[in-house]
Amino acid sequence: MSFLTLDLLIRDLRSLDFREIEWLFPFVLTLHNAEEAIWLPEWSKRVGSWFRPVAPGVFRFAVVVVTLLVYVLTWLSANSGKQSVWTYLVFGSIAVALVNVLIPHLAATIVQRSYMPGVATAVLLNLPVMSLLVVLAVREGYVSGWKSVAYFLAVTGVSAALIPALFKLGNKLGF
Repeated sequence: MSFLTLDLLIRDLRSLDFREIEWLFPFVLTLHNAEEAIWLPEWSKRVGSWFRPVAPGVFRFAVVVVTLLVYVLTWLSANSGKQSVWTYLVFGSIAVALVNVLIPHLAATIVQRSYMPGVATAVLLNLPVMSLLVVLAVREGYVSGWKSVAYFLAVTGVSAALIPALFKLGNKLGF
């Protein structure tokens, strides 16, 4: 891909509005989650105190549930108007995915001096796409002010509780 083609692609993306490209969120997150699902369980066994080892089936179960949840939220957001609860939930999820690039992916990779599965897709896909979506959502008024910060914090808290709960459920279900 030439720089001219890349420049035209970037200009085309900037001309789209949030509602037209919000479906990039679940698509990119699916690619990221797939990278993690393939390699993270084995990696988690080698990195010591940073992560508890997680069984491949349990981790993949949790990743599938989270990924499906993101598609449902995006569909609900896409079918609701600006400033809807669904759009704020998607925005909060996008912001969490953006922070997830730094913590744990880049931080763990640097501190452990070991590639954390998900870093490639986090840096190459999540970082630019989620950044663009955050900027467009705010710039175009899909979300605004302290309410967007509150939803980001709420989604962060729910995510922090949901992942371990899904791991437990996956264990109970025999994954």
